[in-house]
Amino acid sequence: MTGPTSSGPTPSGPAPTDDLLERVDALLRSPEATDPDLGDQLARAEDPLLLCEAGILLENVTAARVSRTAPRRTTPLRIAVAATFTADGVVPLLRTALLASGLDAEIHLCPYGRLDDQLTDPASALAAFRPEVTLCLRDSGSLLPADWDPSDLDAVRDVLLEQVAATGMAAAGFAERTGSAVLLHTVPLPRPDRDSVIGYRSRAALGRIWREANILLLRAGEEHAGVYAFDLEAALADAPGPLRDERRYRFGRMAWTPHVELVCAREAAAFARGVTGLGRKVLVLDLDNTLWGGVVGDDGPAGIELGTLYPGDCYTDLQRRALALRRQGVLLAVCSKNDAGLVNQVLADHPDMVLRPDDFVAVLADWQPKDTRIAALAEELSLGLDAFTFADDSAFECGLVRGSLPQVDVVHLEGDPAGHSSKILDPARFAQLGTTVTDTERTTLYRKRRARHRFGATQGSVEEYLSGLGIQVLVGAADEFTLPRLVQLELRTSQFNMTGAAHGEALTRRMAGSADHAVLTVEVTDRFGAEGVVGGVWLDRGPERWTVRNMVLSCRVLSRGVERAVLQYVADRAGAEGATLLEADYTPTERNGPAASLYPDAGLSRREQDPDGTLHYLARLDELMPLTPDWIALAPKETLDHA
Repeated sequence: MTGPTSSGPTPSGPAPTDDLLERVDALLRSPEATDPDLGDQLARAEDPLLLCEAGILLENVTAARVSRTAPRRTTPLRIAVAATFTADGVVPLLRTALLASGLDAEIHLCPYGRLDDQLTDPASALAAFRPEVTLCLRDSGSLLPADWDPSDLDAVRDVLLEQVAATGMAAAGFAERTGSAVLLHTVPLPRPDRDSVIGYRSRAALGRIWREANILLLRAGEEHAGVYAFDLEAALADAPGPLRDERRYRFGRMAWTPHVELVCAREAAAFARGVTGLGRKVLVLDLDNTLWGGVVGDDGPAGIELGTLYPGDCYTDLQRRALALRRQGVLLAVCSKNDAGLVNQVLADHPDMVLRPDDFVAVLADWQPKDTRIAALAEELSLGLDAFTFADDSAFECGLVRGSLPQVDVVHLEGDPAGHSSKILDPARFAQLGTTVTDTERTTLYRKRRARHRFGATQGSVEEYLSGLGIQVLVGAADEFTLPRLVQLELRTSQFNMTGAAHGEALTRRMAGSADHAVLTVEVTDRFGAEGVVGGVWLDRGPERWTVRNMVLSCRVLSRGVERAVLQYVADRAGAEGATLLEADYTPTERNGPAASLYPDAGLSRREQDPDGTLHYLARLDELMPLTPDWIALAPKETLDHA
C-alpha cells in the first residue's frame, strides 16, 4: 500500500515492520544518513513494542532525516507529558508519532503521579519547561478513592465530579499563565472497577456517573481558553486488547497497555499538528472510482455507481465525509482526466450526488497531467503544496503526484471502496484546534481568489491590477466573534508571521482584555467581495511606546500592500493615545522571508539582535513616512478602548 509523505498522516493498514529496526540502526550509523520513507513506515506500523524501541533509538534523530520533504516547522516543539500514573512508555511512542507527522520535539516527562501539583504550582518543573503543548494523562485510580463503596454511588459521584472539576480548573489556570495548549482526555473505566459492582442497575448507575465525569472533561475542552480534550474512551473502541494489564499496573503503576499508549500518542501527535497549524487545507479528489463507482466516459452519467446499494453507497459515504470537511473549512477540488461537459452534468444533475459544483473551489476536468494541474491550482490559490492532499484510485496517478510533488499528501484509494472514507479521515490529516465562521465560508473566499488571479492576468501592470481591485482595509479590536479566527490564523500562518510563533488562545484572550495590550483584527474587501478576517496584530501599549509583538497576514492578501496599511493604523492609534515611539520585532524563520522587509522599508531602524535571531526595530512616530499605498482605503473598524 502506498502512502502520503511523512509530513502528514498515512493511509490505514499495517506496514511491514520486520526491517524497521534495521532501518533505524542504519540511520544511526552515520549522522549524515537519511531514510526518506522511514516516517511513512513509523506511521503505518501497528506494533507498539516495536515502535517503543524505535522511539528510544530515534531520540536524537530529526524529522528531516526520515521525511521526503523538509519539515514545515524548523524549531523543536516543546511538549510535556504529565500523568497520574507511570507514563514512561508514552514518550518513545509519542516521539515516533511526531516524527511521522514531520515534527521535531523536545519532550519533558513530569514526575510520576504529580499531575495536579505540576499544573497548579507556578514554580513547578513543568512551568519552568515552558511547554507549547501539555498532555495531561489521568487514570481511573486518580479519580476513584481506593475504598470507594459500590453501595453508595451518590458519594462516588460527588468525589468524581469534584476531582474532574478541579482538573479542568487547574488546566485552565496553567494555560492562562503559560500560553500552553493543554490537552485533557476522557478516562476509561477498567474492567475490575466495573465488575466490582454486581447489580445490573447499580452497574448502569456507575456507568452513568462515570460518563458524567467524562462529559465534564470534554466540556472543559470546549469552555476554557487554551484547554482541549479528546475522547480516549471512544478512540479505544477500535483498539485491540484490554485497557490495563493488571500485572504491569500492580508492579509499576502502568495504567495503560502498550496499545492504549499508542492510541494516545497518535492522538497527541495529531493535536500537535493542529497546535502548530500543520493540518492540510485542500482535498483534491479524482472522480472515476473515487467520488463515484465506474468510469463516466464509458458508463455514462446514468451508469455510474452511487446511492444506497453496495458499492455505490461507499462512494456516497465518501462524498458525505468530504462535504463534512468542506463545512469545517477544508477546500475541495476535483482533478480528473475526463470530459468537462460530462463531469459538469453529473455534478449538477445526478440525483444521487451529495457534492455539487458550489462545494468545490475548482473543478479541473481535462486531459492534462495531474501534477501540473495541482501545482497550477496551488499557485492560483496562493497556497503551498504542503497544504494539499490528493486522493485517487490510480496507482499511476498517485505515483506521478508523489514523485513530482513530494510536498503533497497522497492517499491511494485502492481495494474495496468500503474503506476509502477511513483512509481519507486520518485524525492528523486535517487537524485544527477549532472551526470558525471563516472556515464555513472558505470555499467562497478561495473561489474569489481564483477570480482575482484571472483578473490580474488581464491587467497591463501590477499597479493597474491593484488599483482596479478597489481594496479597503478595516482594522479594529478583536472581539468574541473574531478572536477564535485570529488564534487559528496565527497558528496556521508561516509566510507572513513576523515572529514565526503563536500566542495561543488563553494569552490572546488575556491580551485582548488588558489595558496594557491590544489585539487587532484585519479585514479586507475589494471588487470581488469580502475576504473576511485575514490578519492580526498583537501589541504592548505603554504611555510612551507601543510594541508590535507579532503581526500575521493570510497568504490570501499578500503582495497588495495590506501590511503597510495595517502598520499605518497602528502608528496612527499609538500617536493618538500619546505615544511617541513604535517598536516592532521580527524573528527570521525558514518560511517568513516575505515579511522581512516590512519594518526597514517602513522607516523603522534596527536596534539590536537577540541570540535567537530576533531583530528589534524602533522609530519615532513623528518621523514615520506615510505608509498606506495609494490603491488602499484604510478604515478603522472600532476603537481600542477597554472597559
